[in-house]
Amino acid sequence: MSPNLYTEDTLIQQTTAEYLEERLGWESVYAHNREDFGSDGLLGRSSDREVVLTRILRARVAALNPGLPEEAYDDAVRRVTAEGVEQSLAGVNREKDALLRDGVSVVFRNARGGRERRRLRLFDFDEPENNHFLCVRELWARGDLYRRRADIVGFVNGLPLLFMELKNVGKDLRAAYERNFADYKDTVPRLFHFNALVVLGNGVEAKIGSLTSKFGHFHEWKRLEEDQPGAVAMETLLKGVCDKRNFMDLLENFIIFDDSAGEPKKIVARNHQFLGVNRAVEAVRKRGERGRRLGGFWHTQGAGKRYS
Repeated sequence: MSPNLYTEDTLIQQTTAEYLEERLGWESVYAHNREDFGSDGLLGRSSDREVVLTRILRARVAALNPGLPEEAYDDAVRRVTAEGVEQSLAGVNREKDALLRDGVSVVFRNARGGRERRRLRLFDFDEPENNHFLCVRELWARGDLYRRRADIVGFVNGLPLLFMELKNVGKDLRAAYERNFADYKDTVPRLFHFNALVVLGNGVEAKIGSLTSKFGHFHEWKRLEEDQPGAVAMETLLKGVCDKRNFMDLLENFIIFDDSAGEPKKIVARNHQFLGVNRAVEAVRKRGERGRRLGGFWHTQGAGKRYS
């Protein structure tokens, strides 16, 4: 696409993708008219009906769970990508959410010929850099009747965890929700089977929510630290949410499902909750380390006195 053909919307997409790549360390790919299908294609998809990048997924599962036979990794990919038994989108997403956090159970024949069951990790939550982060601009996705092109889909280890709907500067984010995001859920629901976070942005402001959130429940991300002054800015949200460590922390520890109203509702922690909990955990950790240091000191002094 030549520069003079960019619309304001695609400029926001490009700027966002460049920020993810240059500032936050994601890889970035433009797929619109460049994706060639097949195992050796740009993304390794066989068609636009696939929403999981199985080539990347298999490679990362093998790297995170080394030393197993090839059939174990093949079984993991099959189980992850299998259609769920749930009928509702929220139900399917909840099933997949359990896999994301807990890993996938596979069965394979070990070196002795016996059948062995093992649970394989899909992510490294302790070391975010051991995961593969990929931002794909203008990804085609096909549903049962319609085909749609998503602004930005963020893949981690080949799984589409982040959906971003981006409008031009000054456009109301409600339009991104009502006209675009809602349509994607209706027409290409499989794009959200694994989704963890949804971001609506216009280059200046942005909000984050989940696939079940009403627009009023999408919220801003104003601070990177609790004691910072708040700033309603898309850049603040990108830094706070798409930083690799923060993203994996949100995925592992700050998403829950609420069944109190019947149909499950997916809830993503708000900015102050994320910062507050992590600050409290850090304070406890530091107290624990101080306690261990003091304990070690007194143990050493006591041992010295006892054996001197």
